[in-house]
Amino acid sequence: MTPAEVSAALMGVVRDAGGSVPDVALRCVGPGVYGSPVALRAGVEAGALARAMRARPGIGRVDVDGGFLRIVVARPGELAADIVAEGERYGCGEVRPFSWPDRPRTFGNPGFRVRYAYARAAAVGRRARDVGVRPGRPDGLECREELALLALLGELPGRARQGELPRYLVRLADGFHDVYERCPPLPQGGEKPGAVHAARVTLAEAARVALSNGLKLIGETPRERL
Repeated sequence: MTPAEVSAALMGVVRDAGGSVPDVALRCVGPGVYGSPVALRAGVEAGALARAMRARPGIGRVDVDGGFLRIVVARPGELAADIVAEGERYGCGEVRPFSWPDRPRTFGNPGFRVRYAYARAAAVGRRARDVGVRPGRPDGLECREELALLALLGELPGRARQGELPRYLVRLADGFHDVYERCPPLPQGGEKPGAVHAARVTLAEAARVALSNGLKLIGETPRERL
């Protein structure tokens, strides 16, 4: 489930409970984990909302802490496939121009890290096709770096609304670099392609989509080669 789908489900149960629907964005607090103060804002009993949310498809667990809801989706890895499916719609928002210098092209330049992360993610897709690895279900993503990247991907819609994209994109890029370097998306040496590679190719494509959309929102055209 994407943050938008979780938010829509949450707004639905608020309406069903007879509350007003405030404009309260979800906060992603982990891979597939979202927090919301909507019960407090809408004046609806949090326990009732939690019970209704637990009955929604795709929701794994909902806890209440002092009126705040903590929502855990059933399959966190599916966010990657959902982002790929949404494409340019994921995290869309108002363009707020921002630019980093083009040089130096080193990791000391935040802009280079973001642009290079996009180029790396795009390269994963090209190389995957060359070696016959097709994107697959991202259910098996379990490395610490992969879970951290999933959490970062879940933040994009909120960051786009709040105008916090430049710093967020640097964090997202760094998260992707960590995954790329420590959890290889493609077979190494004589390794045979497997389900884990298919899942990681999907994750890389989700990162590419998010980085592309984020770069466009700050007025920059993503480049597959630097």
